[in-house]
Amino acid sequence: MFNVHVTPMPVVVGNTKLEVVDEYVYLGQIVRLGKSNFDREVNRRIQLGWAAFGKLRHIFSSGIPQNLKTRLYTQCVLPVMTYGTETWSFTAGRMRKLKVAQRAMERAMLGVSLRDKLRNEDIRSRTRVTDIAQRISKLKWQWAGHIARRTDNRWRRKVLEWQPRTGRRSVGRPPTRWSDDLVRFAGSRWMQVARDRALWRSLGEAYVQQWTCEGL
Repeated sequence: MFNVHVTPMPVVVGNTKLEVVDEYVYLGQIVRLGKSNFDREVNRRIQLGWAAFGKLRHIFSSGIPQNLKTRLYTQCVLPVMTYGTETWSFTAGRMRKLKVAQRAMERAMLGVSLRDKLRNEDIRSRTRVTDIAQRISKLKWQWAGHIARRTDNRWRRKVLEWQPRTGRRSVGRPPTRWSDDLVRFAGSRWMQVARDRALWRSLGEAYVQQWTCEGL
């Protein structure tokens, strides 16, 4: 895989010529150059979530108590849909896609459809599943605090503090960065704030709430 700054050329290891691809899966996530990296991963997570849900559909559609279905969903489906999400750049559109998929799964568990015109609040009150936006935003907030408090200068911290080379940026709106929502919520010095564990935990509740609102 090559970026725009490199002239594509054959790469040979031993006697094997490596295939040139636009993307590949590494450590469970899509690696892709360009602005659509996380959009592709969101779609992939939804597909994998439905695959996990489908394998257990006979249980979700059975007559067992709903609390057991909820526990099964929380332990076997939700982790698949949220794997690696702490490394994502959050946007309302990406979060909305995941919430829509989760609502569809909840309706499938209850055996209802959109034609029944049940309110989202009524569905959630019956399923009692953890809101996927809540889980994702909580994972990212905890991960951000963990990175900020590291003192061993590992690459995760270096990536955040790295300043790109000088030059003119491309035309158009810049893509959303991983730390943009953290900066918007906790300020440009969010890493200093995160070193206070008690303060960071208290701010985390409000941060999670902004992503779990029904308007997304």
